[in-house]
Amino acid sequence: MSVASLLSSNRVRAVAALPLWRRVGRWTAIGTGYGLMAIGGVGTVLPGHLGAPILALGLVITLRGSFRARRQFIGLQRRHPKILFPVRRLLRREPEVVPMAWQAVLRFERMLLPRRVRFAVKLRRRGRR
Repeated sequence: MSVASLLSSNRVRAVAALPLWRRVGRWTAIGTGYGLMAIGGVGTVLPGHLGAPILALGLVITLRGSFRARRQFIGLQRRHPKILFPVRRLLRREPEVVPMAWQAVLRFERMLLPRRVRFAVKLRRRGRR
């Protein structure tokens, strides 16, 4: 049996083409993940913080498909743990979205508003009573 006759069979062609389609699918997924991360990054800066879940979805897609992106994310996580902690909370299997959003509101309030104007802290204290 010759090599040419082996390559002419459909079964061998399907097996030979599989790695190419896997690579194309992987690169498509990584590109989609980077696109979602870009949209989520812009949406996170805008009022409402609706971009955070989109950013997390893009990160999940990208980190599952790209070893290099995973290593970069781990390096960033070690360098800036306070910044990436909310993102890591969204990447868990069962993300704590409501507590994370509440902490983001408190952090945002602490950055921009003086103590006497902060409404979220007062709301939390009322809820405890």
